[in-house]
This record gives sequence, structure tokens and C-alpha cells, in this order.
Amino acid sequence: MNASRASIIILNWNGWRDTAECLESVYRIDYPNYDVIVVDNGSRDDSIKRIKEYCLGEVKVESKFFECEASNKPLKVFEISQDEAGSFNPQLYERCRVNKKVILIKNKKNYGFAGGNNIGIKFALNFLKPEYILLLNNDTVVSENLLKELVKTAENDRKIGIVGPKIYFYDYKGRSDVISFTGEDLIPWKGTGQRYGSGEMDDGRWDKPMELDRIEGSCMLIRKDVFERVGFFDEIYFCYYEETDFCIRAKRVGFKIKYCPTARIWHKVAASTGGRESPKRIYFLTRNRIIFIRKNFPNHLWKHFLYIIFYEIWHRLGVSLLYRRDPKALWYYLTGLIDGYKALIKRKIVKGWL
Repeated sequence: MNASRASIIILNWNGWRDTAECLESVYRIDYPNYDVIVVDNGSRDDSIKRIKEYCLGEVKVESKFFECEASNKPLKVFEISQDEAGSFNPQLYERCRVNKKVILIKNKKNYGFAGGNNIGIKFALNFLKPEYILLLNNDTVVSENLLKELVKTAENDRKIGIVGPKIYFYDYKGRSDVISFTGEDLIPWKGTGQRYGSGEMDDGRWDKPMELDRIEGSCMLIRKDVFERVGFFDEIYFCYYEETDFCIRAKRVGFKIKYCPTARIWHKVAASTGGRESPKRIYFLTRNRIIFIRKNFPNHLWKHFLYIIFYEIWHRLGVSLLYRRDPKALWYYLTGLIDGYKALIKRKIVKGWL
């Protein structure tokens, strides 16, 4: 029986070193039928040049997980710009061995996680006809069995639409066995959720499959049917909450979301936004939380959420000014709140606070 085809989409923005390490791990997987699509999201550095040099075998990848492998180089690069997808030659592409080729799509600008991945997803569905899309952050390293285990889980039940792996921190105080994420169940009135396993050493506690509300966007296998039913990622988010919104929409039309503990990745966490406490991350998490709540849940939860927001403003005021002495963090939080509300008005999702 032939293995189902899966297209792996890796989004790059000014992060060619991370992307090269991610690619090096991807080309070691033991799954026989996959495509690799790197979508460069309008990088301002020399990412495209460096990624092509990696494909030629001219860049040695440094990793704590493996030694650089030269036997699969050079990789045939099918390079196209965002507007030239129609020039892609599927016949020539299919003649190359599965682990000896890569598609490189060059976007004109940074469309964020949602927009950049949407471009790659639409290309894959139109030209490659996969059964599954695997979204993979460029700041990850994957286990050899990743794709095999994710697909096996999905094919146990046609109702399973999205599958995620066990995610470890790439480097947690020198350790690589500390869990970052296994999955999450949402608490709607807070706009956040109950994360499972985060910060815990992997002692076997999270070795059982689970059905969840949300899988992290750093690595999610998505059945093509999900896109056909619910559409693509909502680009109002740019980055953060777009995968949460997507998971909610998928569940509402009857798809299951599963955690697969036998598939594993290691994630550098927030590398593209400058770290967990970066201004960009604070801003987008705050802005998009407002959008997510108002878009997806009823009025009475929105009103409850406003009380939480007012509490958080006072809490962050104290933390930012008295503890961290960083008024900029409070400024980015408040700006995120205001811009989230503005985005709702622009989308005509809401006309007033209540």
C-alpha cells in the first residue's frame, strides 16, 4: 500500500541558519512520500542565497542533535517567486528523488505566519495534491519517525483532521528532555487555555494520545479535507492565535484534534519574534487574543473577558513599573489591546465594546 503524500511547509524569515538545521533534520525522516516547500517570507537578509548554498552542500549545518550529512547533497532547488507559481514544472519535479529536491517560494514581503503559510498551502494543494500538509516552524529539529507517526495517527480515524507531536524545548538549561508543549484545552472566557506538559521533564506521563482543543502551530499535520471545509488561516492575526482559531473552526465542523506522543520535535520557541518577552510577541499575543475571543465566542463570554482585561492592565502596570521597571512592556500590551479592537471594527466583527 502506497504511503499517503504529505507536503512539508517551512516558513523562513531572516532565519536561514535555523532553516538549514531544520531542513537537515527533515531530510533524515523515514517516511517515503513527502515534499519540502520552503516559503521565504520576504527576508531582508541573505536567507535565499544561504538556503540555496545549503542545498548545494556549501554550508555546513551545526546542530547539537546530529552531524551534517553530505550524501543527499546537492538538492535540486525549484525556485519560484510568489507571482510565478504557474511556471512550476510538476513533471520535472516528480522525476527527482523525494529526498533530493526542495521547492523555494519567494514572497514579496512578510505576510506573517498565517499569510506566508497560506501561500505555501495553496501551492501544495494546487500543484502537488497531497493528502496532508505538515506545517513546521523553521526553528525546530524533528525526529526521524515524525511524519510516519503523525500520518499513522491521522489514518486511524477519518475524523481526525489535525495531529501534533510531543514538543520539547530545544535547549532548556542545557537539557533536551524538557517538554514545551503536548497540547491545550481552551478556557474560552480567558482567551487562553490549559497547556499540558509545559516545563516538565519527560518522565512518561505524557506518553498517551489525547484528543484536544488545540495543537501548536510549530508542528501540525493537517488533512487536506480540513482546508476544503473551513478554509485557510485567518490573516487578520499575522502571527499568534492563528492556529488556535483554525483548530476551533475545524472542531466546529466535526474534525478531531489529536496529540501523538511517539512523534517528537525540539523547538527553539519564539525565535522569529525575538524571545518570549520580546515587544513583538507581547503586542501580537495581546492584540490577537482580543480578536480571537470576539470572533469565536458569544457576547456573555466577551463581557466576562473585559473584566479580566481590566485586571490584567493593573497587574501589568505593577509588574512593568515596579518589578521589571520596563514601561515599554506595558506600552506594547496597551497598544495591542487598542489595535486588536481597531482590527475588529475594520473587519466589522464588532461595533462597540459591548
